[in-house]
Amino acid sequence: MEKSSDFDFGAVSRPGDVISWPQGPGEPTGLTRRLVSQADHLPGRGIFVGMTASDTLSPAVAMKFKMVGLNGAGTNRSLVSRGLMDVIPSHVSTVPALLRNRDIRVDVALIRVRPTDRSDEYSLGVISDYTEALVACARVVVAEVDPRLPLTRGDAVIPASAIHHFVQAGGDIIQISDPRPTDIEHGVGRRVAELIPDRATVQLGVGGLSCAVARALLGHKELGVHSGVVSDMLVDMVESGAVTNAWKGIDAGVTVTGGLFGTDRLYAWADGNPAITMRSVEYTHDVAVMAKLHAFHSINFAIEVDISGQVNAELAAGRYLGAVGGQVDFVRGARYSKGGRSIIALPATTPNGSVSRIVASLADRPVTTPRSDVDTVVTEYGVADLRGVPFDERRRRLIAIAHPDHRDKLAKADAIAAE
Repeated sequence: MEKSSDFDFGAVSRPGDVISWPQGPGEPTGLTRRLVSQADHLPGRGIFVGMTASDTLSPAVAMKFKMVGLNGAGTNRSLVSRGLMDVIPSHVSTVPALLRNRDIRVDVALIRVRPTDRSDEYSLGVISDYTEALVACARVVVAEVDPRLPLTRGDAVIPASAIHHFVQAGGDIIQISDPRPTDIEHGVGRRVAELIPDRATVQLGVGGLSCAVARALLGHKELGVHSGVVSDMLVDMVESGAVTNAWKGIDAGVTVTGGLFGTDRLYAWADGNPAITMRSVEYTHDVAVMAKLHAFHSINFAIEVDISGQVNAELAAGRYLGAVGGQVDFVRGARYSKGGRSIIALPATTPNGSVSRIVASLADRPVTTPRSDVDTVVTEYGVADLRGVPFDERRRRLIAIAHPDHRDKLAKADAIAAE
């Protein structure tokens, strides 16, 4: 088996090919670094990625490949903001179908795997989300074999026959540490946690606000987890007894996720652990699946929310920072769950307090989640329950949870708009 640092991409790819790999910690860094080192000898190739968490794709590299991504998060941010990566605004749940139908083209897939106890299969370890479709639609699949990955199952298991080239892994496994939440994020997190009953099933993401919510839930009892990704905070929630997955309605006793966006702490806990399974986005983000979960509470985050309830989770100050992602999938799934609730959480202002994130109008900014789907918005100043609420009352409720310094201006803007 050759080393990833010796692999020749010119031998397996053609001009016009699109090369891709799983997002976040699923990136096979030995292969991707080899790819960019050969960029001068690979004219006409393109790259398609989800969220990236490494420094592989620098602006210099972007000058040599046509790059397309699913979001402006992680290390994609600098590339998108400079116009070096274009973005496909798509719900995560639709990505496998887009790949299989060649609406999103992928010709060469790069993955990282570890052996299982069977010779005819491998585990993807830290990622599943849309990786199964990525592998299925590629003409060529190249795998780094890395026994350091955690052994996970479910949709993370792929047949050995799907892989065309095996190489020894090079580079480290990507580590994504939980950030330390700010005091304001802790305030928002406590408000969110107050809405979630014991024995509910929750969906969490990554980032400071997600960590704040998770910390505020540590005193809860018998929660379940069904989430697109999980971080190290999941281990804290399990060890505290807050998460048992005993009352989920389906997948009892098991945390269901599509990605381990954490560090060695999470990877060690997940290794061979039957209490967690990896599933495709066609399962984790399926509204019909979420409708079967007991009291499913989805918690998603926004850049801003206007006073009619429209959510922008993509664009800030003219820069594309976020994604359509799985927000709408989870918002809708939670609303169909018996006893469920979808929650949009955000600090009331930008960090310096000068700009309200509850706004009079989104104007020309994108509507990621329409007001017809939003039922609860939370800031550190309170909760706006918008379920079954008409325009006038929802405007009053949303202004009431804005920062006090911005409420009068919002009310005046609302009055002018009504004239």
